[in-house]
Amino acid sequence: MSSRNILVRFFSAIWGGLNGLRKLLHLLLLLFIFMLFFGVMSGEAPHVLPRNAALVIQPVGALVEQLAGDPYERAIAELMGESQPQTLVQDIVDALDAAKDDDRIGAVHLELSALTSAGIDKLERVGQAIADFRTSGKPVIASADFYTQQGYFIAAHADEVYMNPEGIVFLQGYGTFRTFYKDAIDLLRIDWNVFRVGSHKSFAEPYTRMDMSPEDRESRVRLIEHLWGSYQARVVEARGLDAGAIDDYAQNLVAHTQAAGGDMAIVARDRGLVDELLSRTELRDVMIGHVGPDDEDDSTYSGVGMYEYLHQLSLRSVGQAEESNVAVIVAAGSILDGDQPPGTIGGDSTAALLKQALDDESVKAVVLRVDSNGGSAFASEVIAEEVRSLQAAGKPVVASMGSIAASGGYWISMDADRIYASPTTITGSIGIVGMFPTFQRSMAAVGIGTDGVGSTPWSGQLRPDREMNEQTRALFQAVIDDGYRDFITGVSRGRELDVDFVDEIGQGQVWSGEEALANGLVDELGDLDAAIAGAAELAGLDSYDEKLIEKQISPTEQLILDLLTMFVRVGIDPAVVASKPTLVETFGNRFEALLAEVAKFNDPMARYAYCFCEID
Repeated sequence: MSSRNILVRFFSAIWGGLNGLRKLLHLLLLLFIFMLFFGVMSGEAPHVLPRNAALVIQPVGALVEQLAGDPYERAIAELMGESQPQTLVQDIVDALDAAKDDDRIGAVHLELSALTSAGIDKLERVGQAIADFRTSGKPVIASADFYTQQGYFIAAHADEVYMNPEGIVFLQGYGTFRTFYKDAIDLLRIDWNVFRVGSHKSFAEPYTRMDMSPEDRESRVRLIEHLWGSYQARVVEARGLDAGAIDDYAQNLVAHTQAAGGDMAIVARDRGLVDELLSRTELRDVMIGHVGPDDEDDSTYSGVGMYEYLHQLSLRSVGQAEESNVAVIVAAGSILDGDQPPGTIGGDSTAALLKQALDDESVKAVVLRVDSNGGSAFASEVIAEEVRSLQAAGKPVVASMGSIAASGGYWISMDADRIYASPTTITGSIGIVGMFPTFQRSMAAVGIGTDGVGSTPWSGQLRPDREMNEQTRALFQAVIDDGYRDFITGVSRGRELDVDFVDEIGQGQVWSGEEALANGLVDELGDLDAAIAGAAELAGLDSYDEKLIEKQISPTEQLILDLLTMFVRVGIDPAVVASKPTLVETFGNRFEALLAEVAKFNDPMARYAYCFCEID
């Protein structure tokens, strides 16, 4: 061993010891501060919810099945005052469900200005929760400065719909658009080696074409027409409008606006989309009329925010352990190999959650809530193996599809004892694709070449600076073909369908939930609640509780969060004891935009069951 290596190891050991000591001292400091403020906090009375308050639901950002990111880092960000760009659809549903029978809640105020995106199935879940709440006889009031298409869907289910006089209701319909790179790739002299199975498998098309293929265009047109028709039907029914009112508003918005002197707010009111145009002050007066003024500020109304309300509910709950549970595991985001944070489906991390359900004696059945357009074929199969392990142990598994459960999202669902989808779920896309770019021509253009020798035909063949030979291309295609056979064979086994029929409805074709029901890819149309009830039925449970199984934070992380929460409650800025993570800026090259979509995937075999299913 060289003297240099000895010195490196010596100083590394010293630094390791010092770093460990630093962490210990930091923890001791936090514990000291915790004890210092414990007396203050222990005597603090909990906030009392006023009688006849309005439950204020103000979704921010996107409606999602699962919040993205590490739970600890996300909680720290919230305590530091950073905005929350996502809202759990389950939080809204739970708050409305509890408020329906809560005598302290006299009304619901939906403030929808900050809602930016949501799949139609999530909007339908919220709409149904509002409809259930309204059976209590309590009013639901919707308001916004500006209604997005998603926000208006929710508003349409309210008793009263108001908008700021300067606002608009913007209904753009549904569309699907991609950026195509083939000419840029040719200009940069990149060889984009693509291997796929499926005539409709369009994931790789941006790298091989400058426009949509006829097959992909046909599939997309069918899908967006179905989604737009579903949106219109549900809004018209909820709002009590004429059958063609929504399409007329969207298609003829220019003419309607010109007739109203350019005032889009008046158009929305006159076309029946909103009841009245109210300023924020006027809106507060309306809410005071429903629930009365706030005890401490009579210029506003008595209300409680959704998160505070849910927190109070959690404090009031007893939390008794149930003997029989239906576990709910959320699989949302792209499917990647290894351990991944929430908002992304990790082959190892999601499989670990399924294994946890397997080992939990109280869990009698599992609902896998899938909201994913797929990703790694290897990781998908790792998850599917755990699904089959649960079934082998006598615990039925039900797949509940959200907005998207396509390609790899369908792979992890296909073995379920029963599959539920909403009518508007985007599913199918049964196909496999692989991509491997090489840059030897780009490098040659600037005077860089590669040469060498190898012991086998495969030596140096996976270098991005060398041209891929025909033998390697043939091997890649054989691997992709095998992956597709595995996929359709798995669907055939799980769905009890003829493998030739699966191949016929496969080929990368995308289906709505209703179409998937017709061709046997799903068993029933229904939401998450229906799936949970179905899982309980399969397990023979007359009484049961729902148990969410998700990634947990460590005891140390929980201690720090509790401490920082205390700081917030006594008015101390948590930034004095917790620093925001350092943002590392990465300097990309000209190829970064082309490689970003592919680089996030990490399948060991470079096989991807992925669907470009995003609908705007």
